[in-house]
Amino acid sequence: MRVALAQIITGREPDRNLDLVREYAGQAKAGGADLVVFPEATMRAFGNSLLDIAEPLDGPWAAQVRGIAAELGIVIVAGMFTPGTTAAGDRNDRKVRNTLLVAGPGVDTSYDKIHLYDAFGFAESDTVDAGTEPVTFDVGGVTFGLATCYDVRFPDLFTENAERGAAVNIVCASWGAGPGKVEQWQLLSRARAADSTTFVLACGQGNPASVGLETKGSAPTGVGHSAVVSPFGDVLQELDGAPGMLFADLDPAVVDDARAKLPVLANRHKF
Repeated sequence: MRVALAQIITGREPDRNLDLVREYAGQAKAGGADLVVFPEATMRAFGNSLLDIAEPLDGPWAAQVRGIAAELGIVIVAGMFTPGTTAAGDRNDRKVRNTLLVAGPGVDTSYDKIHLYDAFGFAESDTVDAGTEPVTFDVGGVTFGLATCYDVRFPDLFTENAERGAAVNIVCASWGAGPGKVEQWQLLSRARAADSTTFVLACGQGNPASVGLETKGSAPTGVGHSAVVSPFGDVLQELDGAPGMLFADLDPAVVDDARAKLPVLANRHKF
């Protein structure tokens, strides 16, 4: 299966960000990809209000993503924001959910980010409700697991996805910049692949500084370095900080080989 990672830099306007989805999804299809991954916050970049653009999964922004996927015949994974909910299950107008939408031929699902980024001076939980359940989906006989940004620091989500059948874990991110942060992103992506003996598709927002954009405050707006990592933790391909796209051909037999040689899932103990 051929996959593509679209390392984009989104802005404030959801419609303009949709234009990026359309452009890069078209490039992915032209390159032979069956699935294209976009980063967290594809709908709107962090550092902007999220409450005023959050919409349900059957709202107009998600509908347009589905339309692009249907028109091109490709599966799209993209970060958006959906309304938060109260304990009673009603809409919470003070919070959103950090959601990954997955749409395309034979696929329509979503994942709400479980681990919220309350770190390095940023408090995602002030405005975002946490998800509670792992999510996997199938494309072309291959099972994919989903994760978002800060989730990459928590190995159990990746091993849980693997135990649910995932041969590939997708991590969509808008990684925060700072000393050592690129190295942490690289290290954690490799570690989670080795922990779960899955391919990891680590797709992040590009670094705004790479195109001359200034960022203010502590909002995590991206560092780039999207990568494809093997089930042994080897980096197969990696971008730098600038916007771009990479392609990878994933062979599930590589996962089978890794799990035969390094059966960490079979050997691990749950405490």
